[in-house]
Amino acid sequence: MRPLSFCQCRSTLRGVQQPLFIGHEIFRGSSYGPQHPLRVPRVSTVMDIGRAMGWLPAAQYITSPRAKPKALQVWHDPAYIAALQRIEEAQRATHDDFARFGIGSVTNPVFPEIFRRPATAAGGSILAGELLAQGGIVYNPAGGTHHGMPARANGFCYLNDPVLAMLSLRHHGVRRIAYVDIDAHHCDGVAAGFTGDPECLMISIHEEGLWPRTGLLDDTAEGSALNLPVPRGFNDSDMAFVRDALVLPKVADFAPDAIVFLCGADGVEDDPLAHLSLSNNAHWGVLRGLMALGVPRLLVLGGGGYNPWTVGRLWAGVWAILNGFDPAEDITQQAREVLRALTFERNRRGRNPPDHWFTTLQDAPQADVAISQAVRERVATLARRPLLS
Repeated sequence: MRPLSFCQCRSTLRGVQQPLFIGHEIFRGSSYGPQHPLRVPRVSTVMDIGRAMGWLPAAQYITSPRAKPKALQVWHDPAYIAALQRIEEAQRATHDDFARFGIGSVTNPVFPEIFRRPATAAGGSILAGELLAQGGIVYNPAGGTHHGMPARANGFCYLNDPVLAMLSLRHHGVRRIAYVDIDAHHCDGVAAGFTGDPECLMISIHEEGLWPRTGLLDDTAEGSALNLPVPRGFNDSDMAFVRDALVLPKVADFAPDAIVFLCGADGVEDDPLAHLSLSNNAHWGVLRGLMALGVPRLLVLGGGGYNPWTVGRLWAGVWAILNGFDPAEDITQQAREVLRALTFERNRRGRNPPDHWFTTLQDAPQADVAISQAVRERVATLARRPLLS
């Protein structure tokens, strides 16, 4: 299967309503704390670059609603939701909160918007399920908190908006959903929500041995998942092979009514929490491939990404592609100023950032002629594996 060109990708949008962007100003100032990986701005950078490039007119922007407790309790435990609200008000977690709900740890700290921020991201994903009932494309870069569990904070994720998004799609009559996740970390919370569901295909491509160390090759989630753990150094050529030999054929065979694509940016080479060697071209290539399948509904979520320049540039490029723009085009002076205003304290790369982080959205490709033998063998195993239907 040949990679899609920019023109081919743009042609898929003809005759379809304009994509919608869900955002909120809460993500501009909210931080998990000065020592936490999620101290960096991400969603606000995408919003600012989109506007600076003329890609984000008011008609395509929706302010995300904050999900109400009742909407969250479609999947999350009421006592857990009540605890998040109480802890936000008190700004402290008890020992019982930590033991019972995982709140108050180094990874899942108490911070000022501990309920409002994740509830806003979840509200956007729930709304996306409603907006997509009749078809279209929605982008919620604040979404992608795929580790959240029904009654426990997990891996920086207090709620699980991908699960809530898919349940919202189901509520609005969309049955068959293909969930494709290329975050560097396995989507353990989504697996908890949809294991054994014959109308949900889950595909996860994640770094082998990285936390949470789930999603092993032989983990089929009772026949509903294809888990591909990849070795360190996994690069653009490897991802293109996986896309064309596994992801696109399996999604096409599944014939979904909707695709939910979690486009985590932590697999990019300069991310501090993973050890993969991807450029943002790899992520954009997967997106273009999924768009070309012609599935009538597409929801794109964010996910991981802890370097403010690499995540902001990648996710801004996602919005460009969804609208038929070329993210490789020259960026405006205003967009350059957005990138130059970012900082990344206490990180080696932040102290000496390369010039292209300020001047372009597109990375240089991280390609290798030879595809990893381990990747080839694992893809072959998964390509032969039958799924529930």
